[in-house]
Amino acid sequence: MTILVDKKKKLFTLQTKNTTYQMKVGKFDHLYHIYYGKRIDHQDLSYLMYNGPSHYVPYPHEAKNRVGSLTLLSQEYPTVGTGDLGSVALDLENYDGTRVVDLKYKNIEVINGKYSLEKLPTFYANNGEAQTLKITLVDDLTGIEVELFYGVFGNNDVITRAARMSNLGKKPIKIHKMQSMSLDLIFGQYDLVHFHGRWGAERNYERLPLSHNVTSFGSNYGVSSSKENPGFLLVGKNTNETDGYCYGFNLVYSGNFRATAEQGALGQSRVTLGLGDDQFSWKLEPGELFESPEAVMSFSGYGMTNLSHNFHDVIRNNLCRSKYEKARRPVLVNNWEATEFDFTGKKLLQIAKAAKGIGADLFVMDDGWFGNRYDDNRALGDWFVNEKKLGCSLNELVKKINAMGLDFGMWFEPEMISEDSELYRHHPDWALNFPQRKALLDRNQLVLDLSREEVRDYLFERISAVLDSANVSYIKWDMNRPITDWYSKNLTKGRQGELQHRYILGLYELFGRVTRKYPDVLIEGCSAGGARFDLGMLSYEPQIWTSDNTDPINRLGIQYGTSFFYPVSAMGSHISDSPNQQNGRVTPFSTRAAVAMCGTFGYELDITKFSDEQKEQAKKYTKLYKKVQDMTCNGDYYRLASPFDRSNDLVAWQVVSKDKSESFLTVVVTNVVANASFVYVQLRGLEASDNYEVNGEIYSGAALMNAGLKLGRFKGDYPSQQIYIKEV
Repeated sequence: MTILVDKKKKLFTLQTKNTTYQMKVGKFDHLYHIYYGKRIDHQDLSYLMYNGPSHYVPYPHEAKNRVGSLTLLSQEYPTVGTGDLGSVALDLENYDGTRVVDLKYKNIEVINGKYSLEKLPTFYANNGEAQTLKITLVDDLTGIEVELFYGVFGNNDVITRAARMSNLGKKPIKIHKMQSMSLDLIFGQYDLVHFHGRWGAERNYERLPLSHNVTSFGSNYGVSSSKENPGFLLVGKNTNETDGYCYGFNLVYSGNFRATAEQGALGQSRVTLGLGDDQFSWKLEPGELFESPEAVMSFSGYGMTNLSHNFHDVIRNNLCRSKYEKARRPVLVNNWEATEFDFTGKKLLQIAKAAKGIGADLFVMDDGWFGNRYDDNRALGDWFVNEKKLGCSLNELVKKINAMGLDFGMWFEPEMISEDSELYRHHPDWALNFPQRKALLDRNQLVLDLSREEVRDYLFERISAVLDSANVSYIKWDMNRPITDWYSKNLTKGRQGELQHRYILGLYELFGRVTRKYPDVLIEGCSAGGARFDLGMLSYEPQIWTSDNTDPINRLGIQYGTSFFYPVSAMGSHISDSPNQQNGRVTPFSTRAAVAMCGTFGYELDITKFSDEQKEQAKKYTKLYKKVQDMTCNGDYYRLASPFDRSNDLVAWQVVSKDKSESFLTVVVTNVVANASFVYVQLRGLEASDNYEVNGEIYSGAALMNAGLKLGRFKGDYPSQQIYIKEV
């Protein structure tokens, strides 16, 4: 049984294969969190709860013995106005202006299968692999009811959470903050691991001690952003990749979010995660309901690698419904870095012919194919094929490329609009902009108001018209600016705080329509590179362009940080030119290929200019990637040496097939020194008692994992080595 309910004790326990999560209703009907950690069978753990006096903290009026302050007790869903002085999960304003909601236990329900949300993407279950626990809490005075949902994936050690609020009272209320989850840990010393960044340097690993100050981080970019990622960890002081306890949290959402982490006065710890609350508010009329995005969490008692595997598996198996989630991804060639806007149909055909010559499967036509789009200052929104530029219709171009044996893909940026566009001239009111003010610009473009149905209808119509006109099998869906001008002409005064969330709901509605109509089209997400790399996007598209920075040495850190929550199969990664377009670094072709193979492999340069030697190299690496692709995208990923470890001169990672019959090791040396020692790497994830062939030699799995593998002494600029390992 995954969910255990003791109605007499009002004790609720969620059991997964290796973890236990326990809650209990207290004396005054508040819902308390008791324990989350390694699995413990058949035990009431409420003896762990604080039962001392409440010194200089408020406690419930009923607590005549001065015991029971919600500031000191570990809660499941803390709320405003109840005496909890930490970061609360729910903050709302009642009709009379009071900021208080006191939720008490009402009932509980165990449901076979996985819950879903009405307008937001969620994880889903296959063949009864999950159960749902629904706990209903209510404030009898105001008629506010909150349902807490817990989706339990027992074999994955994963629990999802969401909250649904209903206004059953007679007056409207205003929500100021509604988090998807809160977790209180009664004791323990922890570090916070989060992933910060900027354009071209996304998801940098940073580990900080959890302190008594509130650490608050998130995004106010209108997207999940490159500044912070919604995924973060709480880890024990001595936890590393292979040992120690750690908690992971993430959010199925693509807009503004907020996370907090803090240590309480008596050593307890709390984390919260949910919607961003900088400008957010939502008016909830009587009879209406509001749903929070889904959060997902996991616990590992065996280090951070095991935690990553929990997330990787559930993302690959239970999030995206695209057929490409399980299918082999095409090796693609994108023309952007080769031509930018300066291309013709003839030039694209030359690149496509060269792509076929190196074994690619897919040719992608990037920005510049529509309207009057000859630079990035115009035409966004005018999604009409520029046949004059192509020299033919889209259908004719695609047929020629298909005849070469290649599939065809193309770039869109549907959410954006240029002031210099036919669409803006006809519908300036469709752009987000504050009244009587000049709009803020980024890349000389504005953002369409996706909260408006007519805007979504127009975009769906134009995307459909293009896709229906030719055999298009791939879309790169881009989004190249943050959202700042939060004002919709479609919302009344006092409801502009709803726009941030309504935009994302509109985006998901549009994505849903496109993916349902075109289930055979592979969609790759992009937002100025990796600024919207999140579980919400991965619900609709199985892969995301990891960063606009294609320099392989910079990518080591970007892809390392991304790997903590997201599988290799989600990371778009390509070979680009050298010197690199972003930073000018010169790197060997072999290293660019090695790093690009840690993702959905492709090429982002003018391959028509390849020398004969480069053509042969490209054929070699395309063939090698196809050999290891299934293992890379569906196997277990191991971080062996970190790019953020200053004591290392190398970065190493390894993928292992699920049946442990094969493995693939990659090592990149970032600082070559004179008179260097040999490089030694201890492998992981193999079967200790089995034998494996490495470069013609036979080793036991135990030897490779414990004694390690001796490589060589590297020379040159940024050398690398890849080793295929096969069970014998």
